[in-house]
Amino acid sequence: MPQNDPSPFRLTVLNPGGRDVEQHFPDAAGETSKPHPPTNFHAYAACTRGSFQRDLKLALAEATPVLLLLRGDFAASERALAALQKEKRSVAVSLKETGLHQIADQLRDSSKLARFLRIVSQADGCIAPTPEAADFYRAVRGNADRVAFIPTPYPIDDRRWDFSRPIPERSGILVGTREWSVLSRNHLGAMLMARRLSEQTGEPVTVFNFERRRGARLLAGVGFAKGKLRVLDEKLSYPGYLREMARHKIVLQLDTSFVPGQVAGDALLCRVPCVGGNGAVDRLAFPQSCGFSRSIDDTGKIALRLLTDQGHYRETVANLGTAALPSLSFTRVAEELKSFFAGFA
Repeated sequence: MPQNDPSPFRLTVLNPGGRDVEQHFPDAAGETSKPHPPTNFHAYAACTRGSFQRDLKLALAEATPVLLLLRGDFAASERALAALQKEKRSVAVSLKETGLHQIADQLRDSSKLARFLRIVSQADGCIAPTPEAADFYRAVRGNADRVAFIPTPYPIDDRRWDFSRPIPERSGILVGTREWSVLSRNHLGAMLMARRLSEQTGEPVTVFNFERRRGARLLAGVGFAKGKLRVLDEKLSYPGYLREMARHKIVLQLDTSFVPGQVAGDALLCRVPCVGGNGAVDRLAFPQSCGFSRSIDDTGKIALRLLTDQGHYRETVANLGTAALPSLSFTRVAEELKSFFAGFA
């Protein structure tokens, strides 16, 4: 958001009782060494130069509009909503976990469901990082009034967050998923596709494994040729992870969870094409290669062309930032948030 904005808007994102510490973003995305990167819900605060809070008293002290996150059994969130509205704060709400499988899992308990319905009905509005979650909130509220799909932004308009590398320095495929147990991630399918692409092109494949022996056994069972699979089992800092991602030609996934799309957002910061995935950022930043409304076979063909057609690859990379700026930049999403909360006044 421009520093000379004549009517500055700052947003406080409140996660009552959450684990993430208080964090302020006076310099928007700021330097890359921040305690928590300006991604996911932190990004809503960062793009408006606001703050992320877990303590209700500190959030009240900010005297700004609030995006209240719903987590756990929603009891702390419900108490926070009542306190904020008592102090005349404008409050929008959102589930903290918004993949379709996550929404379903959180609302299986009848008492949690009842509390969730009350909160969504009583809040001033709802902000959803995916179109599907927005439709869900509209169904709960009974109409489309004061429900907005606003994607989680990425600081692609901040040079400090450009992690791209020259194309000649890129090689291989990074598999962006790593969760074998979340079925909608389709991690096994992504690994099998990566193996096939490696066999067709000779490109090596990189994957993260944080499941130790179990993950190692599953990876061994996929059957990569010797020397073609590189396994990383050390958790990296966020900037370190982006630097690792930026070394690759493409990021590959087959996630069908309808999540906000951090894998795609990370790839965007690296200016690396992301293939597959149906998250919100996937669809906005990578419409020509995402998995939305595409078969697995079509996704594989897209990946193969990017790995073998140098001209097509260069053209794709050149267009990445331009395509995403109108919908995912910090400047654009800050404007959307400001306009949304202005409607409450």
